[in-house]
Order: sequence, then C-alpha cells, then structure tokens
Amino acid sequence: MGTGATIVVDVGKTLTKLSLWDEAGNQLARVSRPNQRVKADGYFALDAHGIDAWLIHALSQFAESARIARIIPVSHGAAAAILRDGKLAAPPMDYESEIPASVRDAYDKERDLFKESGSPALPQGLNLGAQLAYLQHLRPELLAPGATILTWPQYWSWRLCGVASTEVTSLGCHSDLWRPLQQTYSDLVLRLRWHERLAPVRSAGEILGPILPEIAEATGLPPDAVVYCGVHDSNAALLAARSFPQISQKESTVLSTGTWFVAMRSPARRSDVSVEDLAESRDCLVNVDAYGMPIPSSRFMGGREIELLSGIDTRRIDIVPDQPALVAAVRDVVMSNAHVHPTFTPGVGPFPENKGAWVREPTDQYARRAAVCLYAAMVANESLNLIGARERILVEGRFAEAQVFVRALASLRPRDQIFTSLAHQDVSFGALRLIDPTLQAQRRLERVEPLEVDIRQYNDAWRAEIDSIEAAR
Repeated sequence: MGTGATIVVDVGKTLTKLSLWDEAGNQLARVSRPNQRVKADGYFALDAHGIDAWLIHALSQFAESARIARIIPVSHGAAAAILRDGKLAAPPMDYESEIPASVRDAYDKERDLFKESGSPALPQGLNLGAQLAYLQHLRPELLAPGATILTWPQYWSWRLCGVASTEVTSLGCHSDLWRPLQQTYSDLVLRLRWHERLAPVRSAGEILGPILPEIAEATGLPPDAVVYCGVHDSNAALLAARSFPQISQKESTVLSTGTWFVAMRSPARRSDVSVEDLAESRDCLVNVDAYGMPIPSSRFMGGREIELLSGIDTRRIDIVPDQPALVAAVRDVVMSNAHVHPTFTPGVGPFPENKGAWVREPTDQYARRAAVCLYAAMVANESLNLIGARERILVEGRFAEAQVFVRALASLRPRDQIFTSLAHQDVSFGALRLIDPTLQAQRRLERVEPLEVDIRQYNDAWRAEIDSIEAAR
C-alpha cells in the first residue's frame, strides 16, 4: 500500500465512522458520530453540514496520530448531492422521505424495466432516480444546465479534493440509473438528459487527486495526502469478504448486516447472472461490484426491524455477555411457538406487503430477543433463497455476533457452510483492498454450528402461516 497511514471515511445511514489504518492493514483507531436527518423544503435531508463539521474535527485528531497518506470514502446507497457553482445546491435527500403519489406515478412511467436495470420499484426515495425526479419537480433550476450530480461516496471525495466523479457501485445500487449487464446508463437517464449532469464515472480505487489546500490547513493533514474515488458500503463488505481464502474466487454470498441486511451473491461465472430469475416484487435487485461485475442481491431492513421488535430500552441482541442466555432461551421459544410475522418495514424485503405482528409474544426479555433473532434468520433465509445463494455464506457486520441469529441460519441451511467474520471492520477493510488488493484478512473465518434445538418445523409452520396470510389477502 506504500508508506503512510490510510483513513476510511464511512458515511453510513445510522453512523458516520472514521477509521485509521497502517500500511499492513491494521486498524489503529476508530471514531464515530450518530447521524441525524434535517428538515428541508418538501423533504427530509441528510445532515451533510453536520457530518462535514465533525469530519474536519475527526481528521484533525487523526492527523496528530500518524502521517496520513490516503483517504477513501465509503457510504450507503440511494443518496446523491447536486452541485451548482462549486457548492452544494440543495440538502441531499434522505431516502426515507416520502415522494408525492403524483410525482411518483409520473416517474414510474419513465423507469426502465426491471429486466434491463436490475432496479426494483421501491418505496419512498430508495430509487435514486425518484429522488432526482422529485428534486427536479420541487426546484426545476436544480438540474438545469450547470448542475453536477455526485453519488454519495463521491460527494465526500469531492469535498476533500475538489474532483467531481460518480462510480458504478452507487450508480448500480437500485438507482434506476444504470444497466448492470450492459455497464451503461439507463434509458431513463438518457431521456431526461441527466447524463449531461452526472459527474464522470471513475473507478472506485482510482486516485482523484491531493486534498484541497483549505482541507490541509483546517485539519493539519499533509498537503500531498491523496483522495480515492470511493465505493458503496455493501460492495466494500463484499471486497472484504473476498480477502478470505474460503470465499475468494468461489461461488459465495455475503450477507452484510446493519440497518439493512444485504445479501450479495458472487456467482462462479458471469454467465450465471440472470435478472429474469430474480423476484422484483420481493426486493431482489442487481448490484454492481467495484469491477463492474453484476451481483444478484436481495435485502430487507433487518437492523431496523430488530430494533423495533426488541424495543429501544432493551439490551441489544448482539451483546456478547448475553449470548449464552439467548441461546438457552431458544428451546422455550420453539416449544411455545412464539414467533413474528413480517414485516415491520413495509414495502421492502421478501414480504413487502405483509403487516408485521407478534404471535404469542414472550414476556421474558431473553425469550423475546431470542424470538427476534429467529425471525431475522428466517427472513434472511428467504432472501438468500431468492438469489440462489449456495455453498458458502459469510455473515458480516454488527449482527454476525448475534449467536442465535447466525446459528439459526446454519440450522436452516444445512447444505451450506455458514461463516462469520469480525464485526465492525469489514466495510473499512474492503475499502482498503481497493487501494491494495493483495491485503489478506488477518483473522480466519469462524464456521457457524447449527443450534442444538431443531427449528426446521418451527420455520416450516411460520412459512405456512405467511403463505396462508398472503393467499387470503
């Protein structure tokens, strides 16, 4: 990777995180900030200015710890920034903003077919194209000639080095803007002439330039520190997973867990990718990896649902000291058939039209959280089935430490090898591998053992209830 340290700027949906890494790929420090959303004129917006102020302060702290040579940004999908006259022209839209039905109906008539774009029609602003259409509706001058559209990771690379760009992992992230099999803009982009506003497409691991002089002055960073283009966070997790010998160059699927649970399958051959085999109505899509490869994917808002079901004031399901008690509670949950019907985040996931509900909700907090883990595993299992996941499945991110969840997944998929990797570092480590693809994971994957309690009949009964509900709807 060369001399000097690297900073990964990870702008997530819930948290913004900065991590500091040495030349060998060892993490030296990590700081984070909870994100907020702010009210804009007609929508909720991402707190770009708040993140910016915190970022400058955090960069200053890291500048005192090591000589910084490189910075690479990572962020969630379904976000973009519009520049005019060299500055942010409007607050970037939060993808959970509602878009008026009249705007959405008109937009839906312009979208490419799913079989062409790999982007399903999603609620709120989860299709980036729908965000742009709504902003154009609210303020037509925003996207008039002279505007520059940046995907969200690339907004932060532009903020640090002044070079505007876009990149395929964000363009190809359920955006309606990209055709992943043809590796080109969608017809929607061409018809609306957005291709004239989108910044040039650059490679995720490409150096855009040195940091701006004002950034160097404000932070104390060396003026020759360079900024890389950056990458979508789930794709960074995929890159991290490929550092393990059990995953690299093999048929495998990464299940990235956070606010969203995103399953991304790396087929053994490019010819194995077929958009026609994916269920548009069940939140399947085609992502694009950092090298342009189409990646069959599925998702649901697992972390959000776990929080809603567990309760804000309840201990998290991934708290390490609680794991033995949570595993022990599984037997009572299965015996009492306490379970959860999907879904508590309407419009997304494999059961987007279902209304979430508890059935025989436990009063004991351990049993309740164990039931939540089983629910998350059963929904994740459905998502994995939808994309043909097989052979090797790696669970990464925060919920890889939730033993009931990962062991339940192993119980439901006895033909597959289920692995976990160290939580909290994989996205950042994946970004590092864009800079140095030879970096190898320094820890082995952990093979997950199934639960001692047989949950197959529990799962079958759960699935039969959902089928009955869907048939009656």
